[in-house]
Amino acid sequence: MRLLIQGMVLIVSILPILVWPNDEIEPANELILQKYTDPALSAFVRTVVESNPRVQAARAALEASRALESAAGRPIYNPELEADYESAVDETWEIGIGQTFDWSGKRKAREQVASSDRHASEAVYETVRRNIAVDLLSGLAGFQTGKQRDSLAVERVRIMKDFAELAQRRFTAGDLTQVEADLATLASIDAQIQRATAAADLAEATQSVRSLTLATSADQWPTINSDLPLAVMISDPQRFVLNLPEIQVAQRRLDVANAAIDMRKTERKPDPTLSLRGGREDDSTLVGINLSIPLYIRNNYKFEVSAAVAQRDQVQQIFDDQIRHAYARLLSASERYQLSREAWEGWQRIGQASLQRQVDLLQRLWESGELSTTDYLVQLQQTLDTRWNALDLELTMWDAWFEWLAATGLADNWLGLEKSP
Repeated sequence: MRLLIQGMVLIVSILPILVWPNDEIEPANELILQKYTDPALSAFVRTVVESNPRVQAARAALEASRALESAAGRPIYNPELEADYESAVDETWEIGIGQTFDWSGKRKAREQVASSDRHASEAVYETVRRNIAVDLLSGLAGFQTGKQRDSLAVERVRIMKDFAELAQRRFTAGDLTQVEADLATLASIDAQIQRATAAADLAEATQSVRSLTLATSADQWPTINSDLPLAVMISDPQRFVLNLPEIQVAQRRLDVANAAIDMRKTERKPDPTLSLRGGREDDSTLVGINLSIPLYIRNNYKFEVSAAVAQRDQVQQIFDDQIRHAYARLLSASERYQLSREAWEGWQRIGQASLQRQVDLLQRLWESGELSTTDYLVQLQQTLDTRWNALDLELTMWDAWFEWLAATGLADNWLGLEKSP
């Protein structure tokens, strides 16, 4: 019964709201988080994450960015070889070599852009890995809860079928009215409908996991126990927010935008070209030096700089917005997990045992005639609904915990996984 679960949720205490501290910032990795004790789950998540196509695509993009960074560090201009031959009254030939010099620092600016882009690719890679891991954990929790729901639906079908058959026998014996017998039959049909719905939900939950790992069957998927740790009070949420992969992506893209401004500024400065030439004309030796400098008169490239500045401002606003959302997400995830976990602990201490006693008591009261068929059916439905809602609460707790891990960037820490290079 939803009112029972809601009542348990309302009595739990709310996690104190965190605020930005003004004291010295501590490194985010100093937070001690109790690791999950089942190595099978950690190994399964590691295998799935590393083999996932999205992770591999992000890794390929990272390798490409590293190659582009190396390319950006190479000289911009190559030397040019020139040759000229003329046969007229006099025979003339010349050969020369020219080199354009990067006096404006274009190479350094491009290298800075490529370096920032490589850092952004690294952050994107970590973001994809984190998202796949959290999606997989959430999918496993949904699959596990779906199996429990399906089992409960099968049990409901059995209970309601037995109830309907017994009600029909008592109707034949004259102990029940036609209305009560029909009510029992309708309850049995309704249980079968709920069983079909539960089976469909289980199939959907199975699909969400299979979409991430096609190499294993559902029988090989690890289970998740309900003994979850308390959410750690974070004394410095700002540090965690700034170290989140998605925030690092936004920060690195801001670095790219700033570096792009410097690169555009260097492009407004011309680079000179120096050429040395030598040859012969008839019996005379020719030697020449040529210096050329582009004149940025018709186009001084100032609008490219203005565009880069505007793009940097855009990225800055996106970065600020993502920080706000990440901070709000962290606070909300902490509160949600604390609420759902305490409600779940209350259910395990009190509700689970009392529900079983309630089912047995209702059965005895109805068979002894102390409880009418309608009252028995209503209270039995409420009892089964409460067990169903308890499964919803457990899944809510899982989702809240995984959301907290994602909001703090501690999924790898909890599973005991090391980040890939």
